[in-house]
Amino acid sequence: MQAFAISSRSLRGFAPEVTVEPNPWQRFGRGPQVAPEAPLIHRAIEAQAVERPEAVAAQHQGQSITYGELNRQANRLATTLLEHGVFPGDHVALFVERSIPMLVGMLAVLKVGAAYIPQHVSITPAAQLRHIMTVARVRVVLTLSELAQAIPLDSEQQCIHLDEVIRADTVAEDELNIGSATSSADSLCFVLFTSGTTGLPNGVRVTQRNLCNILLTSPGDLGMRPGLKVGQILNIAFDMAAWEVLGCLAHGATLLIRGKDIAQTAEHCDVLIATPSILATLDPARCTQVKVVALAGEPCPQPLADRWAKFCTFYNACGPTETTIVNTMQHYRGSGALTIGKPTPNNTVYVLDEAGQLCGPGEQGEMWAGGDCVTAGYLGNAQLTRERYQPDPFLGQGRMMFRTRDLGRWTADGELEHLGRVDDQVKVRGFRVELDAVSAALESAPTCERAVTLKLDSRHLVAFVYPASTDVDAARACCEARLAYYCVPSLILAVDEIPLTSRGKVDKRLLLEWAVAHQAEQTDGGQPVRVQA
Repeated sequence: MQAFAISSRSLRGFAPEVTVEPNPWQRFGRGPQVAPEAPLIHRAIEAQAVERPEAVAAQHQGQSITYGELNRQANRLATTLLEHGVFPGDHVALFVERSIPMLVGMLAVLKVGAAYIPQHVSITPAAQLRHIMTVARVRVVLTLSELAQAIPLDSEQQCIHLDEVIRADTVAEDELNIGSATSSADSLCFVLFTSGTTGLPNGVRVTQRNLCNILLTSPGDLGMRPGLKVGQILNIAFDMAAWEVLGCLAHGATLLIRGKDIAQTAEHCDVLIATPSILATLDPARCTQVKVVALAGEPCPQPLADRWAKFCTFYNACGPTETTIVNTMQHYRGSGALTIGKPTPNNTVYVLDEAGQLCGPGEQGEMWAGGDCVTAGYLGNAQLTRERYQPDPFLGQGRMMFRTRDLGRWTADGELEHLGRVDDQVKVRGFRVELDAVSAALESAPTCERAVTLKLDSRHLVAFVYPASTDVDAARACCEARLAYYCVPSLILAVDEIPLTSRGKVDKRLLLEWAVAHQAEQTDGGQPVRVQA
């Protein structure tokens, strides 16, 4: 197969300087060509309502809703949205908490051809909500009655209380589905606001094509089907929450929406989608019903993968929000190398060196993502879109590729090894260090289940190992045996818990605060402290 080599000049947005040369490695970068089961995700959900209207779509805190009722309520809400002037292409804020009305809101917005913007109100600062509404030019906000006071509306914005609309039973049972005739594969489904370098979040625009491509093909469908229960445990503003919610509903399974106790919900699930940090808090012995686990969002520690792969189908996946949830997946069977797998259907991955040339097996480079996973850019930020999204000279035909900022390399058998983030390559004592590689070395110690390594200052690294009973000296010895001296953390702290952010990822800011506090304790002449969450 022939491959294209592109120069670094083309990556900066100039016309690609394309040369054709034989390159056997590009075959690794192409996922299979597979047609999704439906072009619009809400049509797949509506089909489930037709086929099994009495089947339970979701359960939450003792309440449940059938597929028929979910669809009927979404039609009612869609009518209300149209009455409030919501048109195809508009943005509707979905500022809620986990609930069944949340599902009705999602489906209704999709039915009218608009895009919803999900945020968990109780944990999102008002200033951030205001920023989101301003950037997205939101005119209509969907929320719950008890949350309305927390939403900073201006005089031109309208607030619709989901629970009140749902209670107003004014629609006939046999009403036809409401839907926009203008909806297409290029229509937006939702806008997800991710952390920005300026402190304000950036909105990633996700289309129907993007979403259907991962949720309605294998392995991204995770084998979800009627009769299975899927956990809804993640923050609704996190892209993987769409994997839980819309993936479940599109395949006719039952969504278990958690309360405060994640473990209580997980123990009754057949399918779990989580970050490694969240999965690490669960006891596999109490989750014997689980049949499928999919992890993404962070590097997965090998011991964690080994523990769960013993009794369930285990997927290790990777992909930033800009490539629609995940764009690579590995079915890890409990032996061999733990990788991030291969490109998912209709997607491509290119590992490029600093000159923009394709890397061969074993050569480290930066991963660029192409294909149907590539989202429609950032909302209201054309400059950042130009920086991160570039014309794809490999696929051509006006297609775009996305600069993931992830480092990786191909194995000899065509799987991707994730080597950390470009941002996680730090300089210590003048040497370049990959923080994830240090953590992996620490995790090779027999008693260490999880490690997080951070740059403390220009000369020192700090690492946190879990559980608190980890043999710190043994972990340090493993690191010294595998890595150069400058990669060995100056400070290794055993902790009772790895703190998490609201999105289920490691809270690195809090860990650094712990390290600084520990240093201050030592400087003041106090006794060594055991760090606790």
